[in-house]
Amino acid sequence: MKAVLILYFLYFLHWNEDTSTSIYHAFSSLCYFTPILGAAIADSWLGKFKTIIYLSLVYVLGHVIKSLGALPILGGQVVHTVLSLVGLSLIALGTGGIKPCVAAFGGDQFEEKHAEERTRYFSVFYLSINAGSLISTFITPMLRDVQCFGEDCYALAFGVPGLLMVIALVVFAMGSKIYNKPPPEGNIVAQVFKCIWFAISNRFKNRSGDIPKRQHWLDWAAEKYPKQLIMDVKALTRVLFLYIPLPMFWALLDQQGSRWTLQAIRMNGNLGFFVLQPDQMQVLNPLLVLIFIPLFDFVIYRLVSKCGINFSSLRKMAVGMILACLAFAVAAAVEIKINEMTPAQPGPQEVFLQVLNLADDEVKVTVVGNENDSLLIESIKSFQKTPQYSKLHLKTKSQNFHFHLKYHNLSLYTEHSVQEMNWYSLVIREDGNSISSMMVKDTESKTTNGMTTVRFVNTLHKGVNISLSKDTSLNVGEDYGVSAYRTVQRGEYPAVHCRTEDKNFSLNLGLLDFGAAYLFVITNNTNQGLQAWKTEDIPANKMSIAWQLPQYALVTAGEVMFSVTGLEFSYSQAPSSMKSVLQAAWLLTIAVGNIIVLVVAQFSGLVQWAEFILFSCLLLVICLIFSIMGYYYVPVKTEDMQGPGDKQISHIQGNMINLETKKTKL
Repeated sequence: MKAVLILYFLYFLHWNEDTSTSIYHAFSSLCYFTPILGAAIADSWLGKFKTIIYLSLVYVLGHVIKSLGALPILGGQVVHTVLSLVGLSLIALGTGGIKPCVAAFGGDQFEEKHAEERTRYFSVFYLSINAGSLISTFITPMLRDVQCFGEDCYALAFGVPGLLMVIALVVFAMGSKIYNKPPPEGNIVAQVFKCIWFAISNRFKNRSGDIPKRQHWLDWAAEKYPKQLIMDVKALTRVLFLYIPLPMFWALLDQQGSRWTLQAIRMNGNLGFFVLQPDQMQVLNPLLVLIFIPLFDFVIYRLVSKCGINFSSLRKMAVGMILACLAFAVAAAVEIKINEMTPAQPGPQEVFLQVLNLADDEVKVTVVGNENDSLLIESIKSFQKTPQYSKLHLKTKSQNFHFHLKYHNLSLYTEHSVQEMNWYSLVIREDGNSISSMMVKDTESKTTNGMTTVRFVNTLHKGVNISLSKDTSLNVGEDYGVSAYRTVQRGEYPAVHCRTEDKNFSLNLGLLDFGAAYLFVITNNTNQGLQAWKTEDIPANKMSIAWQLPQYALVTAGEVMFSVTGLEFSYSQAPSSMKSVLQAAWLLTIAVGNIIVLVVAQFSGLVQWAEFILFSCLLLVICLIFSIMGYYYVPVKTEDMQGPGDKQISHIQGNMINLETKKTKL
């Protein structure tokens, strides 16, 4: 669902890029805050299995409401926004609630003697998630691309994942009888907080120098809480301390669906053999995960091991961070290159002007005024335009410009008003035996949003209705009427159906490419009949979307080394009673990472390439801190998590303990 979410905000709800990015990451953050709630429900009340079942129903309801909010016929902008936010909130509650339970519930199916198989399970688990992500990230943009109600069908793109979630829930429930379902172990989350609070307050009360010190600050909870719980909380806090630097990695990784998709909008998706939509580029991440997990597990890690290098979990995570840093450095380089190819924007007290000559002979145009009189020196031939926009300087925010037009033996003066920081087209047309001109304001957004846009000038004496697709049509007034810009899908348009009040005809618009803005002039040529003269206001995106491949490869390699390893590391370091709590804490680091992106997007004020560099440098610093912390961290072994009773039995009976007792104890 998230594959099309940023474009939904941008084009359906009409939010700007920063707001869209902020809401996208606020939603992502909420999805990873709610696992705390899910873990508490699972561990203290319903158990993991029932929590997954009940909160999945909330998940499905969220998708239904989200789909309704994406129906153009259902209310206006406010209704769409409210339904969208309610739907997203329910999805966040559902997905967050089950997140800490799903991985841990899978881990519960393994006994401790099957630690190696459990490690493999976590890889397969991550592999399965990315297999689903691979299929959906490719297909969901296709569903979005389907035209319904005259525009992209976001309702279908949100509805299908909801339907698939229903199927997944039914399949999961069918296996109920064969699962190992450990009962809830009490409200562990509350117990942990109470234990920590009591230890801190008890230590504060007994801060006198006469009272003997204790080995660990949590030992001050011994008066009220059992020794086993204190040992478990010690193990928990040691891992949680190690989690402090982790959010920065997620801040980078989760921008694939926001900032990197917005970058892809400004690139050309034509790969020759296939045309990729901007939101389909995210398919690279799950695809590369599917390739990299077996590659790393069976080739790279084994080669490193054979070289005698101890490539521990924490070292893998540190290398993953470095790879993510490199990915964002590459993304910044790509962004700089895109900016070099993008037309410049007019600044304060500036306008960009092009001249379009629709008269039957050449016209010479001069801007009257001291600063701008050197512009537009060349004559403009019939049905030609100036090669590029000219920059005009204004003395105030808005100003009247005087133009001198020379046509045959006629010399005309005309006046038009313009406002700063806008694009304009001066259209010169025949007016009987003379000529006249009109100033048309061009749209500003056509250079930044990456969409293909078209508009029409109708030179006929009758209005024209143009059908760009089954659901998209526009009307252009007679006698040099100018239509508004209309967004269309990229593709070939060999026969666009048009009609006047007494005639039907077709126009060949040719290829309409990514990011371009086209102007079509409908003319009636005596020899060739009705035609559309095509001119490009803004050129198509030149930089291929394939240039995003290196940054996706680097960040995905980083994800495999960081995320898969982190999942398994969290499970292995958690005391048996706190596995869901630690899983939720792991997911909480993702939530904090998304909040970092939200804050930077709203308040940094940096250009995009500088923002990428900022994130890269921040993660590099965090990686250094994490490496130092990891160097001093001593991993917990399974026997260290056993209670005193377990150790006593092991000591007395040694290796003679039978399998049944082992199974019961585990």
